[in-house]
Amino acid sequence: MRQEQFERLQQRAEQLIDVFLDESDPATWPGHGVPVATMDKSTRGDRYWCKKNAVATLAVAQRISGLIDLVRRKTADGDDNPAAVTAEADELDVAAAEAEREAERLLKGLKDGSRAGMRAKLAKKLHGDKA
Repeated sequence: MRQEQFERLQQRAEQLIDVFLDESDPATWPGHGVPVATMDKSTRGDRYWCKKNAVATLAVAQRISGLIDLVRRKTADGDDNPAAVTAEADELDVAAAEAEREAERLLKGLKDGSRAGMRAKLAKKLHGDKA
């Protein structure tokens, strides 16, 4: 994750918490101050939808906060700098780089004219001593 992405995630989490605080205010829900027994079906449905929407906003904020925490835990220094997460090459990157170097070496050998020898080496590499 790039630093810019990490910072944007932090900002988005803060924005969503602000939205949640507005959406979860019961004074702004339809039917505020009206006993539930006297509300019509539409008002009850709208009120229920407002509650669900606030909960959904909080859920998104929690998911983003969880992602931020994960990045922080994986970061060596643990502050707001996620550079350590992507700074080190993982095992797959190392294996891919080795395979690319081997492929380049084999292609160079084929171009240089030692096809029979390179073909035998390639077969041995792919199939072991069975070839």
